[in-house]
Amino acid sequence: MVSTDTEPPGGKGGVFRTKTVEQSIRDTEEPEHALKKSLSAVDLTVFGVGVIIGTGIFVLTGIAARNNAGPATALSFVAAGVVCALAALCYAEFASTVPVAGSAYTFSYASIGELPAWIIGWDLVLEFALGTAVVAVGWSGYVRHLMATNLGWDMPVALSGPDEGGTFDLLAFLLVLALTAILVVGTKLSARITAIVVAVKVTVVLMVIVAGLFFIKADNYSPFVPPAEPQPAGGGLHAPLIQVLFGYEPTNFGVMGIFTAASLVFFAFIGFDVVATAAEETRNPQRDMPRGILGSLLICTVLYVAVTLVVTGMQHYREMSATAPLADAFKSVDQPFFAGAISVGAAVGLITVSMILLLGQTRVFFAMSRDGLLPRFFSVTHPKFRTPYRATLVLGVVIAVVAGFTSLEKLAELVNIGTLFAFVVVALGVIILRRTRPDLHRAFRTPWVPAIPILSIAASLWLMLNLPTETWIRFGTWMLIGVVVYYIYGRSHSRLGRQGADAEF
Repeated sequence: MVSTDTEPPGGKGGVFRTKTVEQSIRDTEEPEHALKKSLSAVDLTVFGVGVIIGTGIFVLTGIAARNNAGPATALSFVAAGVVCALAALCYAEFASTVPVAGSAYTFSYASIGELPAWIIGWDLVLEFALGTAVVAVGWSGYVRHLMATNLGWDMPVALSGPDEGGTFDLLAFLLVLALTAILVVGTKLSARITAIVVAVKVTVVLMVIVAGLFFIKADNYSPFVPPAEPQPAGGGLHAPLIQVLFGYEPTNFGVMGIFTAASLVFFAFIGFDVVATAAEETRNPQRDMPRGILGSLLICTVLYVAVTLVVTGMQHYREMSATAPLADAFKSVDQPFFAGAISVGAAVGLITVSMILLLGQTRVFFAMSRDGLLPRFFSVTHPKFRTPYRATLVLGVVIAVVAGFTSLEKLAELVNIGTLFAFVVVALGVIILRRTRPDLHRAFRTPWVPAIPILSIAASLWLMLNLPTETWIRFGTWMLIGVVVYYIYGRSHSRLGRQGADAEF
């Protein structure tokens, strides 16, 4: 007999059948598919800070200030932070109401339906996989630079990766494999390692803020919002989609340049949604998930704005480095010690970014496998560590190879569009679930529904429209492949779809 709270509204064959919150929670109690609950609010906040503070603050600050917004880049971080905050309020409601691995995938399954859930899960697989590989390659570049500068030892070109004219990035490959081993052993161990590395990163960031205050020159802030300039001509697929569709041409600098820069520095906030993927491994998710998501986002936004104000005050925005702006700002005022310390902190800090993105990737894959949309082989947890070791090992090896052999400069933009798409779906899911399941207990409630979710959708779509058209084409191609895979495999193997026939639940 199938209980009424698990009956898919659209019938057992409908692609918009939903998996109820109650059933999602019951699935977490199956012994061989259960994850160990070991994380606290502090662990979640550390995870969030650990993954957010990374490539964005150590690299994108200089690019955005020099090319798009000048000192007003601080306002760009505020704008991007607001977009993330709107989404974070929606994530917090879902994560406390549906404390199950899978993040936006699980939330969509409970509110919109199976096919939309599959699509967002497929999207997250791409986002986290590419994010892990991109950051690993970035880490490799920092380490090679430090070895060459401080030890006088150059990595062989053949092992330095395609971006350096080589064949294989050995350091990026080894980093992902090492992080895979850590995640197999357990999330508590990874949380402890993350806590140590986060302490190093936050110390470096605070050092930039405090030490940099003594080298600020007021003239560097004038003008705070530089006069608007047309962006260099770039038509065709390289043009932002908003330009192709509506003829709007984004500008550099000026007021609109702030929002152009926001589309770029948004990458600096990617990762706070990874906190939601650890909901099932949290001891008290109803209380701790909102604290972890919102707390980490608030801390990082404050640090981002402070750092940006300091470094643009230390060095004129036109002269800022596009690769190491924080370290270069201290070099410009003849402070090599601080420059070196920042480079070391950046290299260490990127380790946790890769690890937590990989954790998010494996949890989404695990959740999709447990639902039958991917082979159930991957949803078996380790008998001792209670981690999804099969999914972690397979994905870790695949991503390590991708990081070793692939130049991901263009594909990195897919991480942005994938994350923004997830934001849209989660915000839509909050509105739908409020209407379809008003009876659910919500430990945290997004305020002013539907206004906040609608604002989140609009803000996310605006940033998506500012991304290049070619990025949309790549993203659409990946989504189309996902729909084909769903109809070939996922739909017929879905546990929810088969429950009426074999009473599996």
